[in-house]
Amino acid sequence: MKFTNPRVLLFILSVLSLSIPWTTAGTVSIDRFLQCLTKYPHPAHTIQGSIYTPQNSSFQSVLVAHINNRRYSTAATPKPLAIIAAKNESHVQATVLCAKHHGLQIKIRSGGHDFEGLSYTSDVPFVILDMFNINSIDVNVADESAWVHSGATLGEVYYAIAAKTNVYGFPAGICPTVGAGGHFSGGGYGFMMRKYGLSIDNIVDAKLVTANGRILDRKSMGEDLFWAIRGGGGASFGVILSWKLKLVPVPPKVTVFNLTRTIEEGVTDLVYKWQTVAPKLPKEVFLRAQPQVKNIDTKGNKTVGVSFIGHFLGTSDKVVALLNESFPELGLQRKNCYEVSWVESTVFWAESPIGTPIEILLSKPTEPETFYKGKSDYVKEPIPKHVFDSIWKKMIEIEHIWLDWNPYGGRMSEISESATPYPHRAGNLFFALYYSSWYDEGTEATNKYVRLTRELYDMMTPYVSKNPREAFQNYRDLDIGANQDNKTNFETATLYGRKYFKGNFDRLVRVKTMVDPHNFFKHKQSIPPL
Repeated sequence: MKFTNPRVLLFILSVLSLSIPWTTAGTVSIDRFLQCLTKYPHPAHTIQGSIYTPQNSSFQSVLVAHINNRRYSTAATPKPLAIIAAKNESHVQATVLCAKHHGLQIKIRSGGHDFEGLSYTSDVPFVILDMFNINSIDVNVADESAWVHSGATLGEVYYAIAAKTNVYGFPAGICPTVGAGGHFSGGGYGFMMRKYGLSIDNIVDAKLVTANGRILDRKSMGEDLFWAIRGGGGASFGVILSWKLKLVPVPPKVTVFNLTRTIEEGVTDLVYKWQTVAPKLPKEVFLRAQPQVKNIDTKGNKTVGVSFIGHFLGTSDKVVALLNESFPELGLQRKNCYEVSWVESTVFWAESPIGTPIEILLSKPTEPETFYKGKSDYVKEPIPKHVFDSIWKKMIEIEHIWLDWNPYGGRMSEISESATPYPHRAGNLFFALYYSSWYDEGTEATNKYVRLTRELYDMMTPYVSKNPREAFQNYRDLDIGANQDNKTNFETATLYGRKYFKGNFDRLVRVKTMVDPHNFFKHKQSIPPL
């Protein structure tokens, strides 16, 4: 769509005829923005039910339904002037054009699993463009593909695929309430990445709305922009409407297991060996190590237990034999394994008991549950054994923390680091997530857990990637560099850009300059134009 419709042209002229009203305090008037929305051509009459302002009784519930981190749902958190829960492409175009003309920043939200709340908070006047209503999924088994709209959750994607086939799946994350829009545009890793790579490695087309309101697909956007949005973060370049996924073959039955060992049971030796074994296993095996603080007794004594969580694209007999040969210390037995369908394995990874109906994948939250802080690292050399003892000690001090250690190798080592903006490929043993979560209200508790998490991260400095210390863009971390909401400083952007994208940052900047030179789409860690 390129504004060939005369009604669209008339709308643009009417928008340009409106002045930008500011109060003496410098706050933009939301009234003219809302008036602008209703002027948009067909189907303008349907947008009224998609607009929520603080005067609407449903405003608060719509706002918090897609806030995942309670740190950003406090009374002090800046609130949007309006939420546009778009129901179609026209609503998205109208929101972009009207916000641009009236000096409002837009925050684009799909699932709301945003570690630093960048998709729904801002320090300047803003509106949220919420994509949760644009969530249709069209699975085409004949050509092994699926068109997925950005507001669909991963759980809905998995459920829709399973409704059509039991021999195809898609490599993506483990949390079913994550939105497809943000997950895919940031990379999208999961338990099949050693076999098939990331989500972005299996995406063949996309549609997005530019800052000029145009709708582009892969052909019309060109390969540079298509490259950029697959791992470079869509919110820097436009509003992703939908993605075309290339489905991947999976066996009718896969095997999953979860074995936990504690410090007292010799887990330090197990983890020390795991870090060199797991990346070299066959591609069909994904063996995560997940340390977590556990109670020893009712007197408050703590230990660390590490869950070795496995996924194998095959039968249990094969994976038991394989691991007993390469990692006999783990002691995996047939009784520890469950043979399930691929979609049932996604339920398992979402931490639901074996046998839970797959309809749980369709469940959605209504409000945030915990406060949390996340940080990420990439490990390229084996961590010395004594360091694990220090990690356990620090975890017990923090108490409310767990780590995810996800093995690389396999397909991840075969894809060039410049094939997509996501550069963390060959040379990594595993990827690490540090995740502290707590329920205590107030800044004192938040400051405590954020400080302790940073201390653990700092402690790991000698043992992780260097120059730059790499980080995962989907796990936003403002500690590594952050701009103001209303200004994207290039030098500051380089700080976080190099860590997220390494050498790909330069190409992302060139693409940004080409498609959004006036930097309409921006946030605290967006890609800057030149």
